[in-house]
Amino acid sequence: MMTRPLGLYLASRFCAGTAMSLLRASLLWHLWALTKSEAMTGLLGLAMVIPGAGLALVGGAVADARDRRRVIQTAQTIASAVSLTLCVTTMTGVVAPGVIYGLAAALAACAAFENPSRAALLAQVVERDALPRAVTWGSTVQALAFATGPVVAGAVIAHADVATAYACHVGLLLTSIGLLFFVDIVVPATRRAASWAAVVEGLRFVRDNPILLSCMALDLVAVVLGGASALLPVFADSVLDVGASGYGMLAAALDVGALAMSIVLLRLPPLRRAGALLLGAVVAYGACTIAFGLWRSFPLSLLLYGLCGAADQVSVVLRQSAVQLSTPDELRGRVSAVNMIFIVSSNQLSVLESGVVAALIGAPAAVVVGGTGVVIVATVVAITVPALRRFRL
Repeated sequence: MMTRPLGLYLASRFCAGTAMSLLRASLLWHLWALTKSEAMTGLLGLAMVIPGAGLALVGGAVADARDRRRVIQTAQTIASAVSLTLCVTTMTGVVAPGVIYGLAAALAACAAFENPSRAALLAQVVERDALPRAVTWGSTVQALAFATGPVVAGAVIAHADVATAYACHVGLLLTSIGLLFFVDIVVPATRRAASWAAVVEGLRFVRDNPILLSCMALDLVAVVLGGASALLPVFADSVLDVGASGYGMLAAALDVGALAMSIVLLRLPPLRRAGALLLGAVVAYGACTIAFGLWRSFPLSLLLYGLCGAADQVSVVLRQSAVQLSTPDELRGRVSAVNMIFIVSSNQLSVLESGVVAALIGAPAAVVVGGTGVVIVATVVAITVPALRRFRL
């Protein structure tokens, strides 16, 4: 049953997720428009992964020591100011790739504090027995947000300019901040002070849970090798010849597929055979990535990239359910931070890997090679880690 606090939390999460995916699509398009270089576009991943992954553990410790709503609101307020700077420098014509990399790194640092708190906050909004369904609802809303952001970015860039897209990012973040003021939560009786010992405690918890660790690691490898988001401007501009509007649709296709899968999962009982389903989903993700790299039809490219998102969403729901149900509340921020390190690292290193490989062998070939690597890695893990194949929630 959808409660008022959960509804407000999900509305805030939708605004934040839309803002993040809109910004990511806008930055990639902006860099490609400025440089026409796959490698320069791919460097955005390196600019964001260092602060994003490097500060995530600190962000997790802060999430377990402070009011998680206030942590989110503070991080989003700073991110709004940074994005406004990006908007102004673009409007005045002083923006350059170096400026974009620097401001993107600042935004990634803000996200390192926001994301663990947002993930851990969910358990304070609903009762424990409602948590699995709430996780699926959260994943559904996030998929809807991630599908909406690129479409909005493409439409705004095509009909206005990229500076206006950055202004939309600011507006969405301010809306998210306002909604959080009205979310009622259960406040823990005690909190662990933020310290290096607290960070180590979270790391040990994940280290001592081999299934959780292997799920995160498999997802990281799959996204790093198979992620094609950094090359979508190249596909839209040079391979499929569909322009900025087509780029927005293409960038949204992954999350439209994820959204469709989320709706299916909401209508099904909670998934239990987590390990086997995760491995199967990763293989399907790799196979669809290979097909996407080989095809030159825009409608079919949309479908294939959407199927990549559907397969990935199964992995997301299984991993988030395992994190939430296996972790006590006083550790949720730090364990979510470790999970965020894998997510941020995979997403941003994927951008770097795609750009560098595409500069060497071309964008379509880079996507095919990456998808093949995903299938190989998933097959090797399925053979060598039988405990993961047998794992059940």
